[in-house]
Amino acid sequence: MIDYENLRKLNAPFEEEFQREFIEFLNSGWYILGDRTNLFEHEFSSYLNAPFCIGVGNGLDAMIIALNSLELPSGSEVLVPSNTYIASILAILKAGYKPVLVEPDIETYNIDPLRIEEFITEKTKAILVVHLYGKSCQMDSISEIASKNDLYIIEDCAQSHGSEFKGKKTGTFGVGCFSFYPTKNLGALGDGGAIVTHDESLALKFKTIRNYGSIRKYENDLIGVNSRLDEIQSCFLRVKLKYLDIINNHKRTLANIYFSHLTSDVIKPVEHKDFYDVFHIFNIRTNKRNELKEFLLKNDIKTEIHYPIPPHKQKAMKGVLHGSYPISEEIHKTTLSLPISYFHTESDVIKVCETINSFFR
Repeated sequence: MIDYENLRKLNAPFEEEFQREFIEFLNSGWYILGDRTNLFEHEFSSYLNAPFCIGVGNGLDAMIIALNSLELPSGSEVLVPSNTYIASILAILKAGYKPVLVEPDIETYNIDPLRIEEFITEKTKAILVVHLYGKSCQMDSISEIASKNDLYIIEDCAQSHGSEFKGKKTGTFGVGCFSFYPTKNLGALGDGGAIVTHDESLALKFKTIRNYGSIRKYENDLIGVNSRLDEIQSCFLRVKLKYLDIINNHKRTLANIYFSHLTSDVIKPVEHKDFYDVFHIFNIRTNKRNELKEFLLKNDIKTEIHYPIPPHKQKAMKGVLHGSYPISEEIHKTTLSLPISYFHTESDVIKVCETINSFFR
């Protein structure tokens, strides 16, 4: 059986270092907001070439805290892609703002820069871009639109650790919000997240809000929350950060096999020299998605769908999201995610390709 993901196998190469770090963490007697979190924040910000990184409890909290800290006017609108994972939209709602859906580019699956300006109103105050599947959005066009219209940029980088647009890493174009959910390219052994910024005053606000609105013990300057990156997860993340480029390169190698071996009967991700993709997900599209998924499973290959239901069709969004989004619906109806984990081998991926090709023959 070729698993879609197997966290035990994924983390096996790091076990000895994990155990060593865990013993040091345990013996330190300091388990919340200590030296290990400080070190990880410094190392991750250095990796991204950004001055400030603030560890938080998870990726959703990262976006909520980032949006709340902007203190946008009541009723502000935030543009967000219509095919994103629901977390991006939940963050906007939880921050007290209105999500406005913009259709993606059918080739990149990221928010379409050519469609953004038609949705900008006097209430629009920010764009929440999502670097889906490990591909950066087209950030030069988006940054230009944001600058011209005085809009903040929030980046949902949950799937784009280490990805780049024209040599610049995602998470550094605006306020970068990262998830370290275990399946991510940089995944913890539990929940975790971070906010990255170039703005020192915003960084201080993020740091204050994550800890009950407090910088100094028992002094609360802001209305905050309890959302702190655990010391133990910081230990594990520091280990894996050293290998992040190796992990990404391995996934890119597997992606190249898919590109070269897969039949043209499926739609593959688009490639372009401006984008350095890290392939958190390798998705294909086909009108025979459900039949192909079942066929692969019968042949001992597991796959996933990211995502089967578009946000505007979710029960929770009834009365919240309105309108028709045919591009998003087309993507959600036809997309299939193929195995591309750090533990997968080249022979695994060749077998997946051969099995898919046989399905279409």
